[in-house]
Amino acid sequence: MELSYQEKVTLIKLRELKKVSFDKLVKETGLDQVAVMRAILWLQSKRLAKLHEKQKRIVKITELGEKYAKIGLPERRALELLVEKGKVTLEDLREVLSEDELRPIIGILRKEGWATVRKEDGVLTLELTEKGKDALTKERPIDIALKVLAEKREVEVKEIENLLPLKELKTRKIGEEDAKAEREVEITDEGLKIASEGLELKEEVSILTPELIKSGGWRNVEFKRFNIHAPVKRLYPGKKQPYRTFLDKIRRKLIEMGFIEMTVESLIETQFWNFDALFQPQNHPARDWTDTYQLKYPKYGSLPDETLVERIKASHEHGWITGSKGWGYKWDPRTAMLLMPRAHATALSARQLGKGVQIPGKYFAIQRVFRPDVLDRTHLIEFNQVDGFVVGETLTFKHLLGILKRFAVEIAGAKKVKFLPDYYPFTEPSVQMSAYHEELGWVEFGGAGVFREEMTKALGIDVPAIAWGIGIDRLAMFKLGIDDIRYLFSYDLKWLREAKLVW
Repeated sequence: MELSYQEKVTLIKLRELKKVSFDKLVKETGLDQVAVMRAILWLQSKRLAKLHEKQKRIVKITELGEKYAKIGLPERRALELLVEKGKVTLEDLREVLSEDELRPIIGILRKEGWATVRKEDGVLTLELTEKGKDALTKERPIDIALKVLAEKREVEVKEIENLLPLKELKTRKIGEEDAKAEREVEITDEGLKIASEGLELKEEVSILTPELIKSGGWRNVEFKRFNIHAPVKRLYPGKKQPYRTFLDKIRRKLIEMGFIEMTVESLIETQFWNFDALFQPQNHPARDWTDTYQLKYPKYGSLPDETLVERIKASHEHGWITGSKGWGYKWDPRTAMLLMPRAHATALSARQLGKGVQIPGKYFAIQRVFRPDVLDRTHLIEFNQVDGFVVGETLTFKHLLGILKRFAVEIAGAKKVKFLPDYYPFTEPSVQMSAYHEELGWVEFGGAGVFREEMTKALGIDVPAIAWGIGIDRLAMFKLGIDDIRYLFSYDLKWLREAKLVW
């Protein structure tokens, strides 16, 4: 049977001592505690030794207890002052007691009958009694318990409770309860047999160094063997939050595919970019306070350049392009100036199209958005969206479906995907994408479509643009294997540590 150097040293000492406390075994072997414990555990796995462990309740002295052991308990210091002066006031007691000690100690002196307490000329006065004089010559259980704790530092609970209830020590914050493991190590018959046959002790090394090779010393040492299948303590090294990692990989994948990221510093948007520039009418129910959040202060923001605003206004009122009648209402610039937390990342697409784009070109954004909703397994009030669009002269609706399917299958790992006809004010035709989750069934991911010409031409774009807005949080549920969207922002350490790595 192969034994390491530490195992051999430990077994040799156990042959002499038979059964011994762990602390004494450490002292006898001359090894450190970790090495001895490791050796014992290996010897135990080989049935050469046994480790016996039991828990015992102990009381340890506190920092306050150490202080009282040196200067005396507050009631004893107060009593000494009373014996010296016979009668004292609160101001006198402040010479020997802190403010924290003062109030409870007056109660103790009165309760024990060591002093009478009364007011004289409006001043609280304490006067020593005969019982108080005798008290200084006697030791109470708490005095004895404090002395024992100060000498031994820690004592078994039952020893303290022979003197006074543990609760009193804890209430006075003199002692605190703890648990301590007592370990004993015992050699087995098989261990005794091997140790008696003689064990050769050789220096053990774990690294073959150049010096050992040059000197030939490698011939006289034993090389430590490592069992790579041995159970070890699980480590949880620092890592990015799982959902943050997922978003970063989505961003990198899109950039690798040639997409340009759209960014904006603020989460607050004007209704102009959030709705009006997307050809969403000002009387649309989605703009109501029940479907979006609005800022109370500041209430209004500013509009972009006048030329763009006039084109958007014309598009809403009468269509602006050939063949469109618009929405047929009077467009209000003050409504467009209202500020709100961004309701969808498509607002960034409108901003980008208004600034100008490469043709052909591909753009995306990963942004936090806000909507009033009921929190449940698939809905959040604050969540992330991946929004994007592609512009080009030859793009069709079929190209859009291909991109969406690739998102769901390749990025999220969905097995089944389906598309349903849908309606959005700023796309035509429009589609809703859903994917199948084993726990939740069919889950809607987002909407997509071809941007309407009333929107794109008003923003200065004359070629087709296919666009999508996807709830990336729900895609992450698929990839991370969770069935509750709230877990993406969870403080649950178990999930944060064990969540599988994506990709």
